[in-house]
Parts: sequence; structure tokens; C-alpha cells
Amino acid sequence: MAKLRQVQSLQTKNKLSPTLRNWLPILHSNLADLEEIIAPIIEINPLVEVISGFEVKERKKSNFINYSEGITLIQKESLYEFLSIQIDSSLFPTPFSKNIALFIIENLDCNGYYDGDTKQYCKEKEISFNQFEKVRKRFAFIEPMGVGSVNIKESFLFQLDNLELDEDLYSLAYKIINDIDNAHNYSKEKYFNIAMKKISTFSYPPAINYQEESTKIIVDIFINFNENREIEVRLNDDYYPIVKVNFDYKIENNYLKEKFREAKSLIDSLEMRRTTIYKVGLMIVEYQYEFFSGGDIMPLKFQTLADEFGYNSSTISRAIANKYISCDRGIFAMKDFFTTALDENLSNDTIKNFVIQLIANENKEKPLSDMKLLLLINKEFNVKIVRRTIAKYRKQLNIVGSSERKKIYKLKT
Repeated sequence: MAKLRQVQSLQTKNKLSPTLRNWLPILHSNLADLEEIIAPIIEINPLVEVISGFEVKERKKSNFINYSEGITLIQKESLYEFLSIQIDSSLFPTPFSKNIALFIIENLDCNGYYDGDTKQYCKEKEISFNQFEKVRKRFAFIEPMGVGSVNIKESFLFQLDNLELDEDLYSLAYKIINDIDNAHNYSKEKYFNIAMKKISTFSYPPAINYQEESTKIIVDIFINFNENREIEVRLNDDYYPIVKVNFDYKIENNYLKEKFREAKSLIDSLEMRRTTIYKVGLMIVEYQYEFFSGGDIMPLKFQTLADEFGYNSSTISRAIANKYISCDRGIFAMKDFFTTALDENLSNDTIKNFVIQLIANENKEKPLSDMKLLLLINKEFNVKIVRRTIAKYRKQLNIVGSSERKKIYKLKT
């Protein structure tokens, strides 16, 4: 009997309809890549034409963020482009200085700090280290301020040089920055509070406003409350490809019949994707209504939705991958609404929110260590988790360790 079931299962797989074969990769694709996924199907079918939603939107492209159209971030001028324009200025008047400046901006890390191999560059160009540094130090006078520095201390010094301060105040700020770990030692100085206030306005890191601008996200679903405070779920159809089938062919033969079937299968697959994503949105609203009303994300597993749909949990996992929801609280990845339950009523998202609250209210002189955070969490929720889990959550929240926070607090006091 077992062998018979295997044969029947294999026969069922072999008889899988073209619609279902097309549907899985189409379902797994995000909205930005959907047209690329269906392109091979279109190319071999002379009866099918696709109207790109992206081409229509491109003609209406605006320089403003428009959440109603599903774009969470527009593609602004990149940091590289912004700095390249400034190279053509009086700060870098010669080919020599321009080439060095170009090398520097090509070797900036994601935070805007210079991270290039200066020694190797100087050797190849047969120039001295001092010649190189004289050009790099000119980055102190271009925007964003602090870019091109080698660390936070130099970044702050770059930014300090752009302020118009009297000599005594500048001198004190300079001392504090160079001895930032012991900033409190200067608290009795006459201009200490003013100096610290100035320093606290500096960008950290210098390229912070450019870190996400290369990302362009297109949401699949809008979830919002209407005027009657009723929650609504709406698909982002604006970017959906429109498939048209040419029915002008009068000659009937097996080839054309097959192409018509393939065209219908493609249309059915796209519609199944829309229907499935919409149902996922409805289910997320049902299970996470508290979040959309201003509360926390509740525990929700892929298997829960898989049972509702009659799919495998891995299908649900792949279906929500790289897909986004726009709601009244912002833009969220669909996967954010699926959290691991630490117990029946407690999710790891609740723990993360508690960590955020603890750190927001911690003693700035003695920031909470991961071990202290762990003890407070175990006491609050009566759960057993380990310290490395706290470190993992903290990193996911982009929160630095206690020693690094202490340094930052000294600047922000």
C-alpha cells in the first residue's frame, strides 16, 4: 500500500496543472521582481502582451515620497553622487587633488568613514602620506559634515571646524572631543554646558542620512483605518502587470490552442497570487488587530496561516518573503508580523519593546549591561532566556552595547 501511495503521489505531481506550476514562483516573487519572473513565459508566447505597471508609474514619477502609491523610499541622489559634485570645486582645484578625493569617496564605508588602503594608494601613485592627508583633511569643509573622517573623534573635529565659535569655546570643545571618554573631567569649565550642547548636535555617524536611500521598497498591501474607524485591507494593484491575450488569430491548430492555455494559466496564476496575498493581509489583520490599534505584535506562527489556507508552512514563509505592508504606523515587512512565542501569550517582539523601554529610561551614568537586561526581563515576564538572546535582540534593534552607549550619553548629556 505504501508503494501504491508513492506512485499515486508521483502521478499527482506529474499532473500538476500549468497554473499551479506557474503560481508558486509567482507567489514567492515580490512585486518589484514579478515582471522579471513572468518574462520567460511571455517571451515564448506570441499571443500574450504585458503592460508594465512600472512603466506607467515611471511616466508619472515624482520627486516626493508618496505612500499612497506604494513606494516607501524614492531613489534620491546617493552619497557618492553628492560628494562627486563637490569634488569639482575650489577645494580640489587640480587633477592631483581630485584623484585623491575620488579615491576617498570610493572607499567610504556605509557610515561615511574613510576605510581605504592609504599606504597602497600612495605607493602606486608615488606620493607621500602627508600629501594624501592634506587632501583628505579638506573633507572637513564639504557636506555631509564629518564624512571622510577615519573615526567618530575626527568626524566631530571636522564638524567642529564648521562652527563659528569664539576661541575659548572652540578650545574647550576641541579638548572634550579629543578626550571624549573623560568628558566629565571638564564639567567645571566655564563653557562646558555650551560646548556639550554644540557637540550633541553633530551627526553620528556622518552619513546617517544616506544609509537607506539606495533602497526602494514597493508595498504589496495597504492596511488602514477609514473615517469610520473600520480597518481596510487593499492590494497595491498599481504596480501589477496587466496581461493581454490576442484573440485575433482565426486559424485553430494545436500550437495556438496550447499557447491560449498557457496564457490563461498565466492570468490565473497572477490572480491566485493577488488572492493569496490579500487573504494573508486579512489574516494578519485578524491576528494582529491589537498592533494596528496601537498595541504590540502578538505571537503568530507560519503554521497558523498554513492551517487556515491548507498550505505547507514553508509555502506561507516564502509567500511573505520580501513583501511589505503599509499601515497607519508605518511600513513593515510581512515577516515582522510572525513572531516566535516565548510562551502562549508572550512574543519576542514584546521582549524587544521592553528592552527599548529599559534602555530609554536607563541611568546614563551606568547603562544596563546585557546581563542586567536579562535579569529585568526574567523578573518582569517570568521567562527563561539566555544572555546571548538579549545581545541578539539588541543588535536587531540597532542598539549598541552598554559601554558604547555610555560614550554617546556623554556627548548627548
